[in-house]
Amino acid sequence: MQIKKRIRQLKRYRKIAIALVRNGFGFIVHDLDLLDLVPFLPRNEKQDVHKKSVGERIRLILEELGPTFVKLGQIASTRPDLLPTDVISALEQLQDQVPPFHSDEVVEIVEDELGERLQHLFLDFNVEPIASASIGQVHEATLHDSTKVAVKVQRPRIQEIIETDLGMLEEFAMLAEKRLVWAKDYRLAEIVQELARSLHAELDYSAEARNGEKFAKQCKHLEHVRVPTLYPKYCSRRILTMEYVTGVKLSDHAGLMEAGHDPTDVARRFASIILHQVLIEGFFHGDPHPGNVIVQENGDLILLDFGMVGRLTEAMKKHFALLVIALRNQSSRGVIRAIGKMGIVPTDVDESALRFDVDELRDKYIQVPLSQVRIGEAVNDLFRVARRHRIRIPSELTMLGKTLLTMEGVVTALDPDFSIFEIAEPYGRRLFKEQFDPIRIGRRWLDDIPEFFDLLTQMPASLRNILTQVQRGKVRIEVTAPELTEFLNKLDRVTDKLSFSIVLLAFSILMVGLIIGSSIGHKTSLSSYPVIEIGMSIAGLFVLWLVYEMIRSIRSKQR
Repeated sequence: MQIKKRIRQLKRYRKIAIALVRNGFGFIVHDLDLLDLVPFLPRNEKQDVHKKSVGERIRLILEELGPTFVKLGQIASTRPDLLPTDVISALEQLQDQVPPFHSDEVVEIVEDELGERLQHLFLDFNVEPIASASIGQVHEATLHDSTKVAVKVQRPRIQEIIETDLGMLEEFAMLAEKRLVWAKDYRLAEIVQELARSLHAELDYSAEARNGEKFAKQCKHLEHVRVPTLYPKYCSRRILTMEYVTGVKLSDHAGLMEAGHDPTDVARRFASIILHQVLIEGFFHGDPHPGNVIVQENGDLILLDFGMVGRLTEAMKKHFALLVIALRNQSSRGVIRAIGKMGIVPTDVDESALRFDVDELRDKYIQVPLSQVRIGEAVNDLFRVARRHRIRIPSELTMLGKTLLTMEGVVTALDPDFSIFEIAEPYGRRLFKEQFDPIRIGRRWLDDIPEFFDLLTQMPASLRNILTQVQRGKVRIEVTAPELTEFLNKLDRVTDKLSFSIVLLAFSILMVGLIIGSSIGHKTSLSSYPVIEIGMSIAGLFVLWLVYEMIRSIRSKQR
């Protein structure tokens, strides 16, 4: 089996090498010494290949290599932090149209996955697909209760093909890192692994069903938006069955006008839905292009295709809200602070060069009326600055940038005068205010209490370990100061204040717990006493004492 697998991989290596040579990238084949691995390669390039841009040639290579590479290219097109703008634009044009597979295989896969004969599962099932793509195809069917459904069926052996291709690509990337400096600098193997994780997620239709159910729960609290009803009994890892919906796609502008829909209202609803998912829920549609949104007769928006989703933690939502506000205020310092909190900044980053690039980006937008500023474009511009300075932005945030850019493209096509900032800024301010909500702060402190007490309980053992190392002579501490006595006295005072501050922090956490408990109606044996009032008075005295000590310390320094 290993020999057969290796033979398949060598065939794929050969196909990749041929595709690289044919499209003007023969130098990569040479630099990687692939001629030793797959000899007798043809050396002929396509005619006029060098008249095409690098991005166009990469797109042709991916289309030539098949489904795995097409999907990886589509996923990579959502990563402006990894690839230049021209390559991103070319990858967005990748064609995912492939011939449908045979009807006998469709029936076999559905019956194997759902465990029953087709006629027992469905009243009617059209074996001719209504749409076909590289991973699966969609069929129209009817349940026994006469409900019309759309059934997505995964292609036969596609998982095996993709696994083989991904395994070989990871080897290819590791080989490139060993032999090419640029591949090592870009951490090519890490990028391939990251893209592979996204592709694996798209292969699991049961995960897509769970995403759909989560979106359905979100939509219960929103007006004029919903997702098709999912039928878990008819879903599996390779089968996805949902309600068959009709309407006008957002891409059909003429159809929207004929149906009597106001483009501005549709644009506002669409933008509000996406921003609510991003900034409030932290769970958003990763590919909201016009073909994935249907407008029904009553004006409701139907979201389709949940294979690609994004997630934001509370911290990431906060940082993004700060970024929106910094962009709104055109504050370079705020933008740099937000980028630093969102990404992994190299220790050797040139801060002056980074500030120069952000200032240059600010100047690009400073003369533009706010109504014409596109958040998605601005965010992706920032990610490109981050890439230039080797700041690694988490994939969730780059997907967010792609989602916002797609959303703005849809909204602008519907209403060129529509301002996303009018919709986005209130969400950003709401998130910003939530960070200073006393109840939220108290809950965060309560969550941190176990770690705080762990630190306190571990401190004696840690100090004992340090003292043991000192006694054994393994740690030597030398302090040189002109006035050692004064230095030690100052150290004592700092230690006293630090101890007092720790006590004050512990007392504050206790008081916050009591306040939260009383606000949710929790009764204790102390409820009949004015504990909170007394505690607040004591805390106030503590704070006044600290302020007094700080003022006294400042005055002593001025003497």
